[in-house]
Amino acid sequence: MSAPSAAAATAVVCNTSCDARDPSSSPQDRVPVTASVSGRSIALHFDDADAMGWASIDYGGPGDRVWLDRSMDGGRTWDGGSRLGDTAVPSGGRGWRTQMYNVDDWNTKGVGALRACGQPAGGAIACTPWARTTWNAGSRSTAAATALMMSFDRNSKLFGGNGWWTAANALTAVIDNSRISGMGSYTYAIAETYDKNVNAQGGQFRNEYLDDTGWWGLAWVAAYDATGDSRYLNTARADADHMHANWNDTCGGGVRWNTNGNYKNAITNELYLRLTSALHNRIPGDTAYLDRARSEWSWFKASGMINGDHMINDGLSSGCANNGQPTWSYNQGVVLGALTELHRATGDAGLLTTARELADASTTGLETDGVLREPGEGDSCTGDGPGFKGAYVRGLGALNRQLSDHPYTPALTRWANSAYDHDRNPLDQYGPHWSGGTGTTDYGCQQSVLDLLNAAAG
Repeated sequence: MSAPSAAAATAVVCNTSCDARDPSSSPQDRVPVTASVSGRSIALHFDDADAMGWASIDYGGPGDRVWLDRSMDGGRTWDGGSRLGDTAVPSGGRGWRTQMYNVDDWNTKGVGALRACGQPAGGAIACTPWARTTWNAGSRSTAAATALMMSFDRNSKLFGGNGWWTAANALTAVIDNSRISGMGSYTYAIAETYDKNVNAQGGQFRNEYLDDTGWWGLAWVAAYDATGDSRYLNTARADADHMHANWNDTCGGGVRWNTNGNYKNAITNELYLRLTSALHNRIPGDTAYLDRARSEWSWFKASGMINGDHMINDGLSSGCANNGQPTWSYNQGVVLGALTELHRATGDAGLLTTARELADASTTGLETDGVLREPGEGDSCTGDGPGFKGAYVRGLGALNRQLSDHPYTPALTRWANSAYDHDRNPLDQYGPHWSGGTGTTDYGCQQSVLDLLNAAAG
């Protein structure tokens, strides 16, 4: 159990109604989670219509206590100083309940969760799992987007507090969800992320890692598509130009991974291909970005990174041969979205034929027991790897939408159903294994599953 937050927790939150409303006024009573301790039953109750909740304790006795905890970061920390609505079973009673409290703080863009806690007189404390109302969670994908937004740090305006390229992917998944689901509740994150971080690191979301720059460039293309704001397209252009400045002759071409070396890897060049193709498709009269995209694909397909099984290894050795490193899922997926964008730019049907060949190989090669699994998949949701599968299905989904027969809908649907049925907690947070199993939750896994649910939905 995480430590309570040190922040003051006594401020009253007012949305449709203010905290400490009488539950007798609620038109609804839904109980999503319960707990038990020493024969007592502890329950969390929700009024979904007003996005409020209350706690109850039953089958106990006088002096038993019951209260709510409220978290604005997905249950990592909570307002431990307040024990919202803390109250005791009155004399002669066997049960009691708190007043109602808001789940979210809409005034500060706080995306919240509640849990009910109880303590028998003189006994141990027990709490239910965290849960929330159905507000902004009316479908699988919007519920997953809401859970992801619990990791959007309201100070740094980045996911996970200080995630960089991983935050770019999380923001992209949220933007895609707003387009696919029609729920625009979290599009405020676009401008907030941009305004807070545009001058960070190298400025315009550039740094020494060219793959980081590519992820951000694609995030700002998505932001431009969602808003029409030209500053996002201009930043995407700055990112693509920064990558272009790091194209050199090592191994015959390609963008290097880092400004301090000459390693040529797959993900950096796939991102460059998609970004330059996407810019051409959005800039009237462009020829420069299209020329760069064509040069990139010509180099990439001949580089040797695509192996004999039509899977893509991590990069090239110092001798400019396939280095045989793992076929990470994102290396199989970003290229699919890139070839789809390049097809839109050129009309070349052969690009879709190649993309389909690669997708056929990866949808088979990355499956275990019918469910997508990352090579070497671990139980953690922190670090780089947990976001890879999301980037894969985002690219696969783009290709699937482009192809008239939508051949990958069955796989995407199968994976999404498995994750929803086997890898989800009551707060609609997901772990690392879409087939189920042990593991933690965090925004890397949540971004991946939101990409999956977006792709499965269209």
